Amino acid sequence: MNPRVNLMLVAFALGMLLPSLGAAMDGVVMKDGRMMMMKDGRATEPLTADITMPDGTKVTTGGVVKMRDGEEKKLNNGAIMLMNGHMMKGGKAVPMQQE
Repeated sequence: MNPRVNLMLVAFALGMLLPSLGAAMDGVVMKDGRMMMMKDGRATEPLTADITMPDGTKVTTGGVVKMRDGEEKKLNNGAIMLMNGHMMKGGKAVPMQQE
Protein backbone atom coordinates (compact mmCIF):
# COMPACT_ATOMS: atom_id res chain seq x y z
CA MET A 1 0.00 0.00 0.00
CA ASN A 2 1.10 3.57 -0.60
CA PRO A 3 2.79 5.14 2.49
CA ARG A 4 0.56 8.21 2.13
CA VAL A 5 -2.54 6.04 2.26
CA ASN A 6 -1.19 4.28 5.36
CA LEU A 7 -0.54 7.64 7.02
CA MET A 8 -4.03 8.85 6.19
CA LEU A 9 -5.58 5.68 7.61
CA VAL A 10 -3.61 6.02 10.85
CA ALA A 11 -4.55 9.71 11.15
CA PHE A 12 -8.21 8.84 10.61
CA ALA A 13 -8.11 6.06 13.21
CA LEU A 14 -6.46 8.35 15.78
CA GLY A 15 -9.02 11.06 15.06
CA MET A 16 -11.79 8.63 15.81
CA LEU A 17 -10.13 7.17 18.91
CA LEU A 18 -8.82 10.25 20.75
CA PRO A 19 -12.18 11.86 21.61
CA SER A 20 -13.33 8.65 23.28
CA LEU A 21 -10.09 8.42 25.30
CA GLY A 22 -10.73 11.87 26.77
CA ALA A 23 -14.23 10.88 27.83
CA ALA A 24 -12.76 7.81 29.51
CA MET A 25 -10.75 10.11 31.79
CA ASP A 26 -13.80 11.71 33.44
CA GLY A 27 -14.24 11.20 37.16
CA VAL A 28 -12.74 12.51 40.39
CA VAL A 29 -9.16 12.83 41.62
CA MET A 30 -7.62 13.34 45.06
CA LYS A 31 -5.31 16.32 44.55
CA ASP A 32 -3.35 17.90 47.41
CA GLY A 33 -5.73 16.34 49.93
CA ARG A 34 -8.86 17.66 48.21
CA MET A 35 -11.32 15.84 45.99
CA MET A 36 -11.58 17.44 42.55
CA MET A 37 -13.87 16.81 39.59
CA MET A 38 -11.92 15.61 36.56
CA LYS A 39 -12.88 16.21 32.92
CA ASP A 40 -10.81 14.88 30.00
CA GLY A 41 -8.03 13.92 32.42
CA ARG A 42 -7.72 17.35 34.08
CA ALA A 43 -8.85 18.46 37.53
CA THR A 44 -11.48 21.13 36.91
CA GLU A 45 -13.15 22.13 40.17
CA PRO A 46 -13.53 21.00 43.80
CA LEU A 47 -16.01 18.22 44.50
CA THR A 48 -18.70 20.03 46.51
CA ALA A 49 -21.09 17.12 47.07
CA ASP A 50 -20.87 13.34 47.25
CA ILE A 51 -21.40 11.68 43.86
CA THR A 52 -22.57 8.28 42.68
CA MET A 53 -20.86 6.69 39.69
CA PRO A 54 -23.01 4.96 37.04
CA ASP A 55 -22.00 1.56 38.48
CA GLY A 56 -23.37 2.52 41.93
CA THR A 57 -20.03 3.33 43.59
CA LYS A 58 -20.28 6.44 45.80
CA VAL A 59 -17.44 8.92 46.35
CA THR A 60 -17.55 11.42 49.21
CA THR A 61 -16.02 14.89 49.27
CA GLY A 62 -13.52 13.51 51.80
CA GLY A 63 -12.23 10.86 49.39
CA VAL A 64 -14.00 7.82 50.83
CA VAL A 65 -15.22 5.38 48.20
CA LYS A 66 -18.25 3.30 49.14
CA MET A 67 -18.52 0.26 46.91
CA ARG A 68 -21.91 -1.24 46.00
CA ASP A 69 -21.26 -4.15 48.37
CA GLY A 70 -20.81 -1.70 51.30
CA GLU A 71 -17.00 -1.91 51.43
CA GLU A 72 -15.33 1.46 52.10
CA LYS A 73 -11.93 2.52 50.82
CA LYS A 74 -9.94 5.77 50.98
CA LEU A 75 -8.45 7.47 47.93
CA ASN A 76 -4.79 8.40 48.35
CA ASN A 77 -3.32 11.63 47.00
CA GLY A 78 -3.08 11.37 43.21
CA ALA A 79 -5.63 8.56 42.99
CA ILE A 80 -8.31 8.80 40.32
CA MET A 81 -11.75 7.24 40.37
CA LEU A 82 -13.11 7.12 36.84
CA MET A 83 -16.82 7.39 36.09
CA ASN A 84 -16.77 3.75 34.98
CA GLY A 85 -15.82 2.73 38.54
CA HIS A 86 -12.13 1.97 37.88
CA MET A 87 -9.47 3.35 40.21
CA MET A 88 -6.13 4.57 38.84
CA LYS A 89 -2.91 6.19 40.02
CA GLY A 90 -0.13 7.26 37.69
CA GLY A 91 -1.99 5.90 34.69
CA LYS A 92 -2.17 2.37 36.13
CA ALA A 93 -4.93 0.54 37.93
CA VAL A 94 -4.09 0.21 41.65
CA PRO A 95 -5.82 -1.15 44.74
CA MET A 96 -7.36 1.32 47.14
CA GLN A 97 -6.39 1.71 50.80
CA GLN A 98 -8.87 0.20 53.24
CA GLU A 99 -10.75 2.76 55.36
